Amino acid sequence: MSSKSWVSHLRPHKIPFRRRFARASVALIFRTSENGGKELLFIQRARREGDPWSGDMAFPGGRLQPEDASARAAAERETLEETGMDLRRHGRFQIRLSDLLTRHHSRWRPMVVTPYVFEWRGSKSVSPNHEVERVVWVPLDYLAAGENQSQLRWRTRLGTLNMPCCHYQDSCIWGLTYSMLQELLALASDNNESPIHDS
Repeated sequence: MSSKSWVSHLRPHKIPFRRRFARASVALIFRTSENGGKELLFIQRARREGDPWSGDMAFPGGRLQPEDASARAAAERETLEETGMDLRRHGRFQIRLSDLLTRHHSRWRPMVVTPYVFEWRGSKSVSPNHEVERVVWVPLDYLAAGENQSQLRWRTRLGTLNMPCCHYQDSCIWGLTYSMLQELLALASDNNESPIHDS
């Protein structure tokens, strides 16, 4: 079984009855670096009291709002608000990844998160808003290398879990963000259906 098919069997592409849940979407944005490689954009969330994911590495995105025409439109809007990057003008949509089920930040209500992949063709300048502490571009080759994978000890009420993660400089990519990253890397390793291609 290929890595792509293994991921697709691990969780459904679209969660049934997802429209009955709270929904959010994120944008996985890659660009071509000066040396011809591919880099993926991450944001580090601003540190806020009471936010369980305060300071975590993530992809830009957020909850769907009534004015959003679609989940993809919400990812584009949130990216513009959080980073100043206009995906509608300078992004090229590539593919929709699998839905993930999580919970709302402030309560135990389930929430469905849908990731969308874009190629960035705009300016290198980024303008983070108050929700973002910083923006980091990470080489895909680094993210895919086995020696850069690790484990993060995460304490819960039921005990301590060892969560898979990837450390980059002083940042740690884990949780839902790591799961989305692994699906993207699995697709990128499939030359026939890779959303990350030379253009």
